[in-house]
Amino acid sequence: MVQSNKIGAIGVGDAHQFLLIAGPCVIESRGQTLEIASFLKDITGKLEIPFIFKASYDKANRTSLGAYRGPGQADGLDILAEVKETLQIPVLSDVHRTDEIEAAAKILDVLQIPAFLCRQTDLLLAAGKTGRPINIKKGQFLAPWDVPHVVAKLLSTGNDQFLITERGTSFGYNNLVVDFRGISLMRGHGFPVIFDATHSVQLPGGAGGSSGGQRRFAPVLARAAIAAGADGIFLEVHPEPDNARCDGPNSLQTGELLRLLPQLKAIRAALSLESI
Repeated sequence: MVQSNKIGAIGVGDAHQFLLIAGPCVIESRGQTLEIASFLKDITGKLEIPFIFKASYDKANRTSLGAYRGPGQADGLDILAEVKETLQIPVLSDVHRTDEIEAAAKILDVLQIPAFLCRQTDLLLAAGKTGRPINIKKGQFLAPWDVPHVVAKLLSTGNDQFLITERGTSFGYNNLVVDFRGISLMRGHGFPVIFDATHSVQLPGGAGGSSGGQRRFAPVLARAAIAAGADGIFLEVHPEPDNARCDGPNSLQTGELLRLLPQLKAIRAALSLESI
């Protein structure tokens, strides 16, 4: 049985609804961030889908040295604080180092551990000790049955408010593949599982100095993940993905959610999760 976690007023692991975590890969500007967050709040409000806004203030694992990383922690957290206060929605962003966690935890409703850092013990312990909910991105190199070892590190801090996000597994060079059995396997340990549909279609380093992607498949995988029992969907969205400064090839255009989210809601409503 999956434990039901609370993120503010949002319950995760509810058999009758799924959580949406969505937003741009990285903060590009204050105005654009507020615009995207407002759009997402509006559509999820109309569809009655629980929603957490996601945007990174620093992308510390870009492919090339000159790639845009974001506005940095201070300015980025100020923008996320404005989103949170103005729109009254919870916010999530990545943390990469133990020395940034204290400041981040004062603003963020959810601290996200990036996939490449999901086994970094000191980072997990520091994040867990804040008492904030944690979203652990499952590393591309981890099997589903390796995840309990990661979770044990968080639980040692007394923090049991966490999500596991599946985002595909490395399959040869510059490619990822999704094994949907993993959703069931991880949920079988009692973990709420989120599925990252847009990073799962990423082609890491596939564009030479940056990552490529196949965004047309993201809705397909999102629908499959809800059918497989995922407790939520993670999507990176952008008004103009082809002009995005990070992860554009695998990001969805914001308007695509107008069709996708009702489909996901219908699939969820049709499921009897107890039978999965």
